[in-house]
Amino acid sequence: MTTPFLPPQLWRRPGLHVMAMVLALVLLFLIDTATRYEVAVSVFYTVVIVAMAHVLALRGLMVLTGSCIALTWLSFFITRYGDLRAGQINMLISTVAILITGYLACRAELARAAAHEAQARLLRISRIHSLEGLTTSIAHELNQPLAAIVTSGHACQRWMEQDPPNLDKARQALLRILGDADRASAIIGRVRKLSKGEPASPRPFVFNAAVREVLALSQAEIQRLDIAMRADLAAGLPLALADPVQVQQVIANLVLNAMEATALVDIARRTILVESLQLQDKLVFRVSDGGPGLPAGAQEQVFEPFWTTKHEGIGVGLSISRSIVESNGGHIWAEPHLQGGAVFAFSVPVAPQEGLA
Repeated sequence: MTTPFLPPQLWRRPGLHVMAMVLALVLLFLIDTATRYEVAVSVFYTVVIVAMAHVLALRGLMVLTGSCIALTWLSFFITRYGDLRAGQINMLISTVAILITGYLACRAELARAAAHEAQARLLRISRIHSLEGLTTSIAHELNQPLAAIVTSGHACQRWMEQDPPNLDKARQALLRILGDADRASAIIGRVRKLSKGEPASPRPFVFNAAVREVLALSQAEIQRLDIAMRADLAAGLPLALADPVQVQQVIANLVLNAMEATALVDIARRTILVESLQLQDKLVFRVSDGGPGLPAGAQEQVFEPFWTTKHEGIGVGLSISRSIVESNGGHIWAEPHLQGGAVFAFSVPVAPQEGLA
């Protein structure tokens, strides 16, 4: 019998169980010794072994099995009543029964230890995959604000190099840089929370204000790509209940995807419609682009990790967005746009205390 996963401890859960075991052994020994040879009380040691199988570690079970056999033999030699031959047969039967029970209990303990070790290995593998996914997530999430910072930085430089310098435009570019830097910092904070296993921090917030803030940060890229964006945000929306930083990250992901898809078509078709509305107890954000659209039957696949239609994409943005939305009690989906292109939308719950946007 090999013991590759032998637990170091003798008792897994000492305390009342061990006291009860000792009491049972003493009681069985006294009864077995006081009764005649024909009464095979010692066979009940097997019940003690079975009862302690989930309490003792492997070495403890081996010690218990040996102790039960020793007590059986000791009781046989002490007893002076009854048929000696019947006592010998009963002693042998009890010894075999104790050995078999102890062996099976030890095998069960080894199987449990092996299962525990396999579970630990799976957990380590899962952590490794989670770390890989986390690294990819950080790279993807930070790529957007860092790219926007670079774009705004170049714009600011151009405005400053004019003669005379256009300070108003340079100031606007600088404000965009500060906004994107704050967004990158918030993303790092959110990823740090995820790495610690902390849940989302939902709180009531003005949904349309969050949308407008993201759109304002995207203006430079929208202008660079010659995209005509229209925002149709419903008035009087109640407060949303979700993590506002996470929701803004999803909005930014969907808007960026829409811009990248729209940039693939002629300038005349480069249009994006952004909408917000309320459907029952949910607030919905929807972005419709005029890009080439999704392949047939890809509405669900686009949210799978590492599935992408982009040549240079890695396919994690939408899967991250789905996990964020679902962790905030919402739903995300995609559908074809009737005028061509694609529509991506997500919902978040309405806050119990209503307020106007």
